[in-house]
Amino acid sequence: MIDLHTHTLFSDGVLLPAELARRAQVKGYRALAFTDHVDSSNLDFVLPRLVAVCAALQSQLSLTLIPGVEITHVPPAQIAGLAARARQLGARLVVVHGESVVEPVAPGTNRAALEADVDILAHPGLLTAAEAELAARRRICLEITTRKGHSLTNGHVAALAVEAGAPLVVNNDAHAPADLVSLEFAEKVALGAGMSPAAWQAARRQAATLVAKAQRCLS
Repeated sequence: MIDLHTHTLFSDGVLLPAELARRAQVKGYRALAFTDHVDSSNLDFVLPRLVAVCAALQSQLSLTLIPGVEITHVPPAQIAGLAARARQLGARLVVVHGESVVEPVAPGTNRAALEADVDILAHPGLLTAAEAELAARRRICLEITTRKGHSLTNGHVAALAVEAGAPLVVNNDAHAPADLVSLEFAEKVALGAGMSPAAWQAARRQAATLVAKAQRCLS
């Protein structure tokens, strides 16, 4: 299992990065990205600490650790600038909190994210066909999530992504130990969203590709 969307106590998660990483390792995870919520108020504080802890833990663990961020609830016009700043500060994975139907995310967030230098648009809610096509052109991954609430629109997102040829990834959006689901459960979520077995395997390969890209940047 690879999870490219998790939260520690540096935002609204409940665990230190070290404990989250250890719990993922025990569950057999291959890679984990720390992507705590950021905006312009805390990016400069959170990200250097995630970069540092990944470097400190990596040699002691059997899974790949990736420092990243989830740009969250910021005005759409600020997304590109924050993504660029995150890259400068060492983010190896940039996620944007998409227009989930269970949170009041600003309209236009999905499109602004897909026009910026990001890797994953998380739980993009009522994604449009045009946005899915933009994700396909820019090779930005759309997320299918195992997280309650955000997962309500998984089927819609999966259908548009497959039709447009946009890359998909399946993430946990983990905030607590119980959120680290098994590979078998993640597959059930993917298939339940209407993904074919082939699309599920493609999503797994896409996650591995993002991990390999991050490893090249970290080496």
